[in-house]
Amino acid sequence: MRNVVFVAPFPLETTLRFVRAVGSLSGIRLLGIWQKPPQGPEGRLFADIVTVADALDTRQLVEATRALVARHGPVDRVVGILEPLQVQLAEVRRHFGLDGTDVDTADVFRDKARMKDALRAHGLPCARHRLLTSWQDADVFAREVGFPMVLKPPAGMACKATWRIRSVDELRQALEAVKPSPDNPTLAEELLVGRELSFETLVVGGEVRFYALTHYYPGPLEVVENPWIQWVVLVPREIASADYDDGRKLGFAAVKALGLRDGMTHMEWFRRTDGSLAIGEIAARPPGANIVRLHSLAHDADLYRAWARAVIDGAFDGPIEQRYATGCAFFRGPGRGRVVRVEGLDRAQHLVGEHVVESVLPEIGAPKSDSYEGDGYAIVRHPDTDVVRRALATLIDTVRVHYA
Repeated sequence: MRNVVFVAPFPLETTLRFVRAVGSLSGIRLLGIWQKPPQGPEGRLFADIVTVADALDTRQLVEATRALVARHGPVDRVVGILEPLQVQLAEVRRHFGLDGTDVDTADVFRDKARMKDALRAHGLPCARHRLLTSWQDADVFAREVGFPMVLKPPAGMACKATWRIRSVDELRQALEAVKPSPDNPTLAEELLVGRELSFETLVVGGEVRFYALTHYYPGPLEVVENPWIQWVVLVPREIASADYDDGRKLGFAAVKALGLRDGMTHMEWFRRTDGSLAIGEIAARPPGANIVRLHSLAHDADLYRAWARAVIDGAFDGPIEQRYATGCAFFRGPGRGRVVRVEGLDRAQHLVGEHVVESVLPEIGAPKSDSYEGDGYAIVRHPDTDVVRRALATLIDTVRVHYA
């Protein structure tokens, strides 16, 4: 019986899907480290759980793991899916001499400035960037790339604390707010313009064993800046076509350059208006925004379990064939406050309900989400990509969320 420790702060539904995947593996004793442990069926999957005050603190994770070792014997794996946890998990592995992603590899994925330096060193195109520690740094970079540009934390994710900077005045205001210094640098990047996509891989033994991609309509930064936009993610069926050859090669090369051995990657990339490609960033963890669910439905396969097999068993149960196009429409609207009504659901059901395979509707009375994933969603599936694309357009044109 192998002891596997799953680490997470809170029992969010996306996290629990991966918990269930780990719990489905044979020969596993599932142990947990949580700030708030899961209840119900997922809680019962764990043989033991240690609660910590801060699940992002390496020292607390080491002490919690030590307690689990004392009660259950040596640990075989320590795993988790959240990007802010990846370096700390690697530090725990190093402390106990465990297999899995090492600290250097975790850090090169997590530190977006270092990541881009590594990609560029391997000849891969990515956004020009600079770590800013002063106004002088910012002024030099602005003269190099012009406006607009983007400011973000070096270890940011999901467009959190990401600002689009359009002028010198906005740049000065942003730097006054974040107060960059050698101990607190801010990452500046050129703003990539073009069609934004993502590229996902499942890596075992350093080799890509599965890949998939999505289209974003529009890009996440634009969605964050416009709280009324109902975001759409589309998984086309034709990803093996020549249209995606260059993107596929770019994704494979990025994974190889950064050195992941076992796990899942999520790369955001752009096809510029002139046809050239550039990597926005790449993470060594599963994607959010229901993308793992979309790929699972597109392939009639459990990609959550495939991740668990990769990071725990170093194995891949493939090949996996794509059979459908899928997509997700995220529901939200203008305004603030709490959800008071949702319009258009009956009409959307009449128009495209036959293609909807999963939905979570906005909850009346719930506070408006600050995420670009909104307050609910609907997932559609069909063998024809155009059918899925039209269904998604119908959903965001028909459903309206109101707040007060």
